[in-house]
Amino acid sequence: MNDLEDYFKNKVHNIGDDLHTEIHSCPELIDFIQQIGFLPLLDSGIAGFSAEGLLAEECRFTQFPDGSWEWPLWEWKGPVVTEGNCVYGKFFAGKAGFISRKWWCDFCNWRRSQYPEPQEGSIEDVILATLRESDSMITRELRAACNFTGPKMRGKFDGYIRKLQMACYIVTEDFVYPTDKHGNEYGFGWSLLTTPERLLGPTECQCERTPEESYLLMAQHLHKVLPNATEKEIKKILK
Repeated sequence: MNDLEDYFKNKVHNIGDDLHTEIHSCPELIDFIQQIGFLPLLDSGIAGFSAEGLLAEECRFTQFPDGSWEWPLWEWKGPVVTEGNCVYGKFFAGKAGFISRKWWCDFCNWRRSQYPEPQEGSIEDVILATLRESDSMITRELRAACNFTGPKMRGKFDGYIRKLQMACYIVTEDFVYPTDKHGNEYGFGWSLLTTPERLLGPTECQCERTPEESYLLMAQHLHKVLPNATEKEIKKILK
């Protein structure tokens, strides 16, 4: 059982009281991300503040007696990333989520001030340089290219990738799925990783404001769209 299957084992879904929206389709999710600017994929610790928590009942994760499952959100996340004018990665306390393109410049500006460019010759620098040379790679290909192939190396490598995503140096461009003998896609898929400069263009990762000004602007926005969230919860989203 992988992490996501384990997450949904005995999972109880509730729509939070803070956000009064029910999402029924991929276009609705795309529109909502543009409105709110920041949206974790799964439970964020703030009631209702996640794509999962806002899904209408008929769109929730469903597991069938034969072990198969259905989860529209997992099918939507690819089109949201490729068509939704937003950026996807592990941005929120190491957990995945979406950021609208409108807010990316400020988010990237603030995060990179907290996580400077990796030191030359460091493991993070080697990973980033390898990815930049290839433009985009699925996670397991990048792991192999960086020689993280020994026992227990997958977890260590994923930790570096998570840190680089939190720092806004790596994002998810799309998702790649294995296919069965009939050509049908299956499973949870693999992240196709790239840099935000390649995905959006270098100017989209540059900001005229100071990092502190970007942080204040984002915090004010989040307090407005999440009026019941505490200062500590807002800081957790942004830091």
